[in-house]
Amino acid sequence: VPSCEVLPPLMEELDRAGVKDEQITIIFGLGNHRPHSREEQEELVGKEIFARLKCLDHNPHDCISLGETSRGTPVEVFRPAAEADFIIATGNIELHYCAGYTAGNKALMPGICSKRSIEMNHRFMMESGTAPGKLVGNPMREDIEEAGAKAGVGFILNVVLSPENKIIRAVAGHRIRAHREGAELVDKIYRRPIPHRADIVIASPGGSPKDSSLYQVQKGLENAGRAVRKGGIIILAAECGEQYGEPLFQEWITRARSIDEPIQWIKEGFQLGAHKAAALCRVLMEKTAFLVSEMPRHMVEDCFFSYGHSVEEALEKSFAQLGGDAKILVMPNANTTMPLIESKN
Repeated sequence: VPSCEVLPPLMEELDRAGVKDEQITIIFGLGNHRPHSREEQEELVGKEIFARLKCLDHNPHDCISLGETSRGTPVEVFRPAAEADFIIATGNIELHYCAGYTAGNKALMPGICSKRSIEMNHRFMMESGTAPGKLVGNPMREDIEEAGAKAGVGFILNVVLSPENKIIRAVAGHRIRAHREGAELVDKIYRRPIPHRADIVIASPGGSPKDSSLYQVQKGLENAGRAVRKGGIIILAAECGEQYGEPLFQEWITRARSIDEPIQWIKEGFQLGAHKAAALCRVLMEKTAFLVSEMPRHMVEDCFFSYGHSVEEALEKSFAQLGGDAKILVMPNANTTMPLIESKN
């Protein structure tokens, strides 16, 4: 979310309501991702707001229990938020491979919760109903909404971005109703009908920070997998400057000796971080994938990808395998685009 654009009008509104700067704390929701540097925090909110207001990363080890959801997920929220008089959640609404969509109450769960809370919520990814674009009957999303209610999320300000990452719509108000209005626009832009599954899909997650690590890139691979036929080939172009991006994900994906092992391990015992190793392998069981990145060849091949020195080289090898008349689909924003098949291939 472009917080440096979203926050100034929000601060103006709070100022008009008589809220003083010293009463406001900006929390960066990390979920299960790495902390920010001070430079990254300043870049996210802008120099003026960073200098004016208290800004801090969420700490998953300093949380207060606010009870449980009806599904038994503990709602353990970062202390400064749990003790606040009012919580405003900001975010960017996109399709999400398990929770239906990002943003809304997702800024709280998993954004600023304990690792135990996040892990318990994410275990629902293995259940039926978890899917991109699905809200009703999605156990993960419904659990997230309950957590937001328990924590007292009082207001949201969410945006919808264009493929060029420009704000094209803002929705604000009730934590569910406003989010649903934004989700309707996301559907119109990012659910893309295709006549049939392609033989080859060339996909980019959508640039930085969506391609910062393999942990993040998994979302784009998931959507690309929906667009390519069984036995087809995905060419994933992603920088992956931070390489694996998450320690447990790295441990599982490099320890596995066969592509089905992480899927079996996650069924035997869900572990946050490792869940993306299982999700990645679930796609690669049915499709071949080249990874064109900054990661060394041995790392790429340890993750069950074929190494691609360049997109051109990977495409040449794909044609050699599938034939020169193979049909190609290009997904320049794969992390946020969901292909819809008009007719089954």
